[in-house]
Parts: sequence; structure tokens; C-alpha cells
Amino acid sequence: MVKLLLSTLLLFLFHPIFAQFDNFFLNKSLRMDYIHSGTASQEFFALDYLMEESYWGGSKINLVDTFNYGNHRIELCDSESGLLLYSRGYSSLFAEWQTTSEAKLVTRSFYETVVMPFPQKPVKATLSSRNREGRFEQLFSIEINPDDYFIRPVRKRKYEIYEVMINSNPEHAVDIVILPDGYTDFEMDKFKQDCDQFKEELFRFEPYSSYLDKFNIRAVLAPSLESGIAIPAKDIWPETILSSSFYTFDSERYCMTYDHKAMRDLAGMAPYDQIYVLANTKKYGGGGIFNFYCLSSSSNRLSGEIFVHEFGHGFAGLGDEYYDSSTAYDDFYNLEIEPWEPNLTTLVNFDAKWKNLLAENTPIPTPDTSQWNNTTGVFEGGGYVSRGMYRPSRDCLMHTFKGNTFCAACEKAIVKMIRFYSE
Repeated sequence: MVKLLLSTLLLFLFHPIFAQFDNFFLNKSLRMDYIHSGTASQEFFALDYLMEESYWGGSKINLVDTFNYGNHRIELCDSESGLLLYSRGYSSLFAEWQTTSEAKLVTRSFYETVVMPFPQKPVKATLSSRNREGRFEQLFSIEINPDDYFIRPVRKRKYEIYEVMINSNPEHAVDIVILPDGYTDFEMDKFKQDCDQFKEELFRFEPYSSYLDKFNIRAVLAPSLESGIAIPAKDIWPETILSSSFYTFDSERYCMTYDHKAMRDLAGMAPYDQIYVLANTKKYGGGGIFNFYCLSSSSNRLSGEIFVHEFGHGFAGLGDEYYDSSTAYDDFYNLEIEPWEPNLTTLVNFDAKWKNLLAENTPIPTPDTSQWNNTTGVFEGGGYVSRGMYRPSRDCLMHTFKGNTFCAACEKAIVKMIRFYSE
């Protein structure tokens, strides 16, 4: 009797949430492509076009973002009632570029994309960016009528989908789509093997190994005309399907792509929450941007650690905990406010971070000495600076690859994100 009452209560609680998706959305995606441009101090969004995609890979329950992560935010409101129907935080290559020296000298434009569940009725979409003080400012809005004949139809699937691992329906899983770059037709079997390796390596690490059944992984078998990845400093420019390149922002190991449209075109051929690009190279490198995409070399001896590090950025919004490596950034963080990343703190509002994970009598800040190895604390140095920013442990996969483990704060953040997408 108790079980019956509990089941009835759960149905009552969750039915209105499911009904909200069914009342407002169709089981496919609306993709909005736009141009993001500006300088170090200016920022503009301009619509390119809208597109219908075949799949909605996200949750049908957790439609509104509760994390407040990212440098940008997409919000979708019902035009008639003003009700917030959907929101997601995300970051971008443009936001990173704004902190480079080049952004102080020139104006640049980046192609970007956001996806949302396809609305049944007219909606208002707004894009906001986080200012230097950490507050979101609305910079762009558009009224969208789902019956608008200028919404481009879904692209026909041109490539085979390789199912690396399928555990459940997309709305109950974290759906990863893996895209190839620099693999020719003759190297598609290698790409499949690299996708299998990605799966094995990702679930070699906790907390992913404990939540393996919450993930689906699919791969799009899209060949490139030539093999390999661009290395501008060596005048190597193979013709590849996604045009990935090392030396992004003139940082040798930073390997990303500016061809965002091509990447999203491929990703849209399968349900997805996260995009991971495997670059066919042995050269060390990659990158990951929260709710944007991740990319890394597939054949380096540290590829497994690179996979999990970059996915920490793209999936869970984790920040880099290192501070002693060169980057292209100038004043990436405002040390006068609390960063949004869950594994970094300036101590401005540490109560909102991992303070509850500290053992009693752990000093704040925590001395960076061997006495505090394998301890959750507050260690100075992180986020590319040695002073004023603090990390949760002496070492972590978001710091170095020496320990092969995530710190407690990172594990907690990853688990929360897995549950958000799958439960």
C-alpha cells in the first residue's frame, strides 16, 4: 500500500512536467545560427538563420537551467504568457578570444549556434552575456513563429551513425555525439576504434564509471578528403571536414575549429547533449568549452586523460586548475567576484562552492604542502593565475594528469550534471 501511494505521488509530481514539454514542444530541435562579433570591450549578436533538426536529445523534464554556469545564456519564453519554457548556460570561443591581446586591437566575428526544443507555438528567444561583474545582460532577442516558412528544413542524413554505446532513450541519458576530423574514407575503421577507445577511457575514471548506464554515445562516420589536422606554424593545412587547427589564439596545443556550422550540421544527424570532436593526430592538444563543444587528439599517448579533462570543461563547466602554464589570455577572470565554475573560487562567496566538503579544522586557505595531499581544501593557484584564485585539491585531472583522479569538488559537479540530464 505504501509503495502504491508513493508511486501515485511520483506520477502526480512528474506528470505536469512531462505535460509541459508535450504542451509546448515537439520531439525535435530548433537550431539558431548567429554571428557573434566584437572586440575586447564590445559584443554583438546577429541572426544568420533558423533550422529544424530531427532530434531532441535533451531532458524533457529539466528544461530550465538551474546551474547559472557559462558566459552566455539562451532563454525561450512563450510569446503569449511570457512563461520561461527553456534555458541553458553556455560559453563560446568568442568569449575566450575577448580575453586575448588580439581582441584589444581588432574586431572579429565567430559563427555560433544554439539549439532548443522545437516550439509548438510562437516564442521569444533571447541571448545574454555575462559582464565583467558577473551579471547577465540581454544583448539579442527574436520572436520565432514555428510555422515560419523561412525555417530551413532538416538536413538529410548523409552519413552512417555508429552506435558506440546505447543505454536508454535520449531524454533519460547524457547523449554524446562524436565527430571525426582528419579521417579519410580509408580511416573510418580507425575512427570507430578511436570512438571505442574514447568510451573505454572516459569510463575508466570516476565518477563516470559509476554512471556508465546514464550515457549514450553515437558517432557520425563523416570522412575528410585528407588525413591529419592543420598545424599552421609548420605550414600543414590538410583539407578536412571540420577544419580543426592547432595554434588557436596562437597557442600551440590549443586545437579547435572555427567552422561551427559544419560541426553542428554533422552533430544534428544524431540526438546529442554534448559534441566531442576527435582529431586524427598524434600531436598533443585539444580544447573544451562549456555546452559548446570539445575537441582533442585521438592518438596521443595521453589521449585518455585529454578526453576526460576536456569533457570536464564541456560537460560539467569545470575550470582549469593549473596556473603555471602559458596561455593566450589576459585577465581571464575578475578576481573581485566569484567565478561561475564550480571548482574555482576567489573566496568572495566560498559558501556557494565546495565549503561543505571540507573536513573540520581544514585551514582556509590550505597550505600547498604534502601534509595536505589527497585532502579537499582551498589551495591558492588556479584559473591561469598563481594569486587570488583557489582550487579544491593539490592535484586533480583539471590540474595535471599525475594523479588520474578528479578532486571531490569536480566529482560532485560532474554527478550533478549527469543527474540533470538523465533523471
